[in-house]
Amino acid sequence: MLPDLASRALGGSVRYASDELYGDAHALIAAGPAIHDPAAFGPRGKVYDGWETRRRREPGTDFVIVALAAVVTGVIIDTTHFRGNFPPFASVAATTLLGYPTASQLLAAPWESLIDRAKLDGDSANLLAAPAPPSGAAARLATHVRLTIDPDGGVARFRVHGEVVPDPRLLGGRVDLAAPANVLAPGRAAAMSDGWETARRRDDGNDWLVVELAAPGLLHDVVIDTSRFVGNAPGWAKLTDDRTGALLRPRTPLLPDTEQ
Repeated sequence: MLPDLASRALGGSVRYASDELYGDAHALIAAGPAIHDPAAFGPRGKVYDGWETRRRREPGTDFVIVALAAVVTGVIIDTTHFRGNFPPFASVAATTLLGYPTASQLLAAPWESLIDRAKLDGDSANLLAAPAPPSGAAARLATHVRLTIDPDGGVARFRVHGEVVPDPRLLGGRVDLAAPANVLAPGRAAAMSDGWETARRRDDGNDWLVVELAAPGLLHDVVIDTSRFVGNAPGWAKLTDDRTGALLRPRTPLLPDTEQ
């Protein structure tokens, strides 16, 4: 599955929410799974790890706008722990506004439907695919997506999967063309589980990883970070062009627990 580009860990952010009476919309893009304490109650009722709006007494819907930069291929509308108060339907739309638009500009922007009104299940990870563009048509870049729940309710997490589309105006000089993914994610590893680890080999072979870059570029250097891998770091590594087989970096010794 392609990476979740709405995740706060990769720079996603909530730009607007129509209502947050019961639950903070920023929880939608938290990196981890939703947690739940059946005994947790606050001044407004049951405490959930997710976004929850007030019960509607009039026609209408609630929505939240999330910033990212991607060609969206699908979303997960995760209603985990929301059993009697999940929204029965949801839809997703996208717009393209480069730069840093304000909330009022986003509200006034033209929005194009990505996923039409779809039925949701409670306490479930609802996976919804975005239709591919017509044959010959260019893929649609989305800088912001709008999740609309119909009519109201709670959503634990909102994942937006797609292909990274960097804004070339912001790249400047050198940029990491390989991020994101677990072993490729920006920042330093907080624990060994943040990286890539293979089974112990008892033969004379080796393991490898193929990385598709976000955009064409002239490669200057590579960082191989064995941080947190103390007794199980690889002894050597090399880098090749997967298309041509050209050697980009020869077999090089590596140190454990070191950014090199």
